Amino acid sequence: MPQIIEWSNPMAEDVVWRYPIEEITWGAQLIVHEYEVAVFFRDGKSYDAFGPGRHVLTTLNLPLLTGALSKVAGYDRTPFKSTVIFISTKQFAGKFGTRAQTTELAPLMTYGSFWFKIEDPSIFVNEVVGGQSAYSTSDINNFLRGFVNEKMIDELSRHDLVTVFTKLDETSAQVKGSIIDYFRRLGVQLVDLKFEGVDTSPEYRERLFWLKSGRITPEEVLRMETVKEAAKELGKSSGAGFGTGMVLVPPLFQTMGAPSSAPSVALVICPSCNAQIPSTSKFCPSCGKSISPSTPPAQVPVEKCKSCGEVVAVGAKFCSSCGAKLS
Repeated sequence: MPQIIEWSNPMAEDVVWRYPIEEITWGAQLIVHEYEVAVFFRDGKSYDAFGPGRHVLTTLNLPLLTGALSKVAGYDRTPFKSTVIFISTKQFAGKFGTRAQTTELAPLMTYGSFWFKIEDPSIFVNEVVGGQSAYSTSDINNFLRGFVNEKMIDELSRHDLVTVFTKLDETSAQVKGSIIDYFRRLGVQLVDLKFEGVDTSPEYRERLFWLKSGRITPEEVLRMETVKEAAKELGKSSGAGFGTGMVLVPPLFQTMGAPSSAPSVALVICPSCNAQIPSTSKFCPSCGKSISPSTPPAQVPVEKCKSCGEVVAVGAKFCSSCGAKLS
């Protein structure tokens, strides 16, 4: 009875299957079902490929492998050694998910789906199955997923944060276009690719909100972030009351390089809770008590920063203008 070489009962998600016996006899029957291709693989190289049908193996229909075997003594004997790899040519779906960075080094967390099919089984066997020793469907999926993630990182690093989020369809098309060429070199056709989720860190998410609003410039957004960091540090100073950071924030919004003076700061101390408040306050933003004109609050002691000369409150750890550490 002739040897039967056949991929029996493949699962719907199976991409590849290797015939477990490497001893092949001349005259064996190779059965290839619809949407399958059988590739003969030997010594790290793919040779003859067979499409759907029933094939009797002879030196006539295995010309490439016969040519390679002819260099081996006794090649016409049976059996001969070769690996038969079955490839499914159906369309498959895969998942990707990775962390990347934009041009301004904003972190990105992306995930989505891609659809592919094997376009050239011989190249695919050379580059992926045999080349990467990916002889199972899970190996194939892991390799392609890692490949997509790697190229995704490369491509997203060419875009800024706003472009990624506001032109996601366009960005997706550009990423897909670049990966198509890489996949083709592997014998794979990238049918489609879609982002299902894109996110960034809370810090950059807030920056994105302001940039997308179109009401402020990127420089103003950076200044706002500087203000927040300065306020956070000032709020850590010993004896600082609630709202200390808030009332020291306004000077930071002044035009860069414009001189400031103590009267423009106009900070005073609430007689009820000792919090630093604007001198024009009618109520304390910290304790809510009314500021009576008859009992004016005390002036906040101030000093000059030794680095830039700006006026800062005594006790502050960092200059609200240049960020220098204060003694």
